[in-house]
Amino acid sequence: MPYEEDHSRGKDRPVLLVGRDGPWLLGVPLTSKDHDRDAEQERRAGREWVDVGPGAWDARRRPSEAAIHRVVRVDPAGIRREGAVLDRDRFDEVAEALREHRG
Repeated sequence: MPYEEDHSRGKDRPVLLVGRDGPWLLGVPLTSKDHDRDAEQERRAGREWVDVGPGAWDARRRPSEAAIHRVVRVDPAGIRREGAVLDRDRFDEVAEALREHRG
């Protein structure tokens, strides 16, 4: 998905696909910014993050976090590449956190 902060950057933010809603795929944005230090402040602002570790979606292999407070719809025709497949245990952690956070 495009970087929401600056659509002119010419690159996309990685998204972890977590489900479907009719014809749409559902995903949560990934970021390499570490939110552990400001976790309480983020929670108070309604933002929740789950550590997913490093992966091929980041060229520098930096640890990433999934933004479970923000589920986005993705048009399957708009997907340009598969960056990586998250291992099952980490995916299950994100799915469980989504269920707890969003119901």
